[in-house]
Amino acid sequence: MNDETILAWCNPLVAQRADPHIVLHTDGYYYLTATVPAYDRIELRRARSLAGLTEAEPVTIWHQHTSGPQGAHIWAPELHVIDGTWYLYFAAGDTDDIWHIRPYVLECAAANPLDGPWQERGRIETAWDAFSLDATTFTHRGRRYLVWAQNLPPAPGTALCLAELENPWTLTGPQIVLTRPELDWERHGHHVNEGPAVLIRNGRLFLTYSASATDANYCMGLLTASEDADLLDPASWVKSPEPVFRSHAPSSQFGPGHNSFTTSPDGTVDILVYHARAYETIKGEPLHNPDRATRAQAFSWTAEGTPDFGVPVPDGPYKV
Repeated sequence: MNDETILAWCNPLVAQRADPHIVLHTDGYYYLTATVPAYDRIELRRARSLAGLTEAEPVTIWHQHTSGPQGAHIWAPELHVIDGTWYLYFAAGDTDDIWHIRPYVLECAAANPLDGPWQERGRIETAWDAFSLDATTFTHRGRRYLVWAQNLPPAPGTALCLAELENPWTLTGPQIVLTRPELDWERHGHHVNEGPAVLIRNGRLFLTYSASATDANYCMGLLTASEDADLLDPASWVKSPEPVFRSHAPSSQFGPGHNSFTTSPDGTVDILVYHARAYETIKGEPLHNPDRATRAQAFSWTAEGTPDFGVPVPDGPYKV
């Protein structure tokens, strides 16, 4: 398979899969996980190319509990490799209170995570026993961090918080608030900062996140910190005043967000993975609408060394 074939696919990459997270592993496979519309299970699929993910057979590696915690609203899974072991971060509600949503972790030591088995490592205990979700993890200068979305009572909605990890499922040290939904474009429908993803490049850390309700107002924001800064000092992070990726009517793409990042197989092309809808008007509650679909497109860098995500590309064949 040549590079031209590998770097061509059709958007949407996978229909009805929101909150997509794609990992290019050292085994040469792309692994995709995302929220399924039934909110009841976690699926994985893998392929040798991004295009191959469209037809790859999904494998259910975990199903919601029949009662109690982890029994409802299974949302936003993310797959990570930490010290050679697979970890899957996800959010879940409770059968007795579907909005009692908290972050949880699964672990798998198999070479192929689709084979399992997966072990439950339990809930990530944050400093606030309140609605929390969308955990992601990254390392910087030998320290591993977790970023997640957290309700901070009595404020409405969710902010983004950061802390170090003692192990993949246990926070340690201070837990700081990185950003709250304070700008107008972060507060349409709901006050939301969620879905963080991290890029480390050009002497800086770039943290994307998503804001506002999950309709056409949904969009991506950006925080930036110097690689030399104290990441646990909120003052180290600067918020971009405007969205960096948002709805684009000319290409019929609405509500893009909850992104992740991957690359071409050789690492030379940076790729933005995200969900969006192909139409603007939604009947009823957006969370009950299944049509957020996984999409992907290449992005570039400005002369100043910051990411330039451009605008969402239209559905159909896409080539880098």
